Amino acid sequence: MLAPKRVLHRKVQRGSMKGQAKGNTKIYNGEWGLVSLERHWITNRQIEAARVAITRHMKRGGRIWITIFPDKPITKHPAEARMGSGKGNPEEWVAVVKPGRIMFEIGDVDEATAKEALRLAQHKLPIKTKIVKRGEE
Repeated sequence: MLAPKRVLHRKVQRGSMKGQAKGNTKIYNGEWGLVSLERHWITNRQIEAARVAITRHMKRGGRIWITIFPDKPITKHPAEARMGSGKGNPEEWVAVVKPGRIMFEIGDVDEATAKEALRLAQHKLPIKTKIVKRGEE
């Protein structure tokens, strides 16, 4: 699963997710892409599940580019801990996704295969997404 090798700070603040995606709003590598329509935290497990769904449908043909990376640590308190006593330990990694962000790109496959593979990936993600073609995003 995706996770950073090293980080500058072990724990980070929650931050704000307002506004549209600043970068990666166009398809640069493949022919088809999956663009987000909502803002959300996407976990490394969700990214991996979507990648596996795409790869299996394409029967390991074509190429896939994952353009999001889970670089934000999310902390959680242990169960039955009392209030206070500081911040919990890092438990999982998430990628902050805003509307307009291209999350996955596919190339070197025909249109029907690409659309079906991305449709299967849509079901693995917790947000509304749209399948777009290069030049139409």
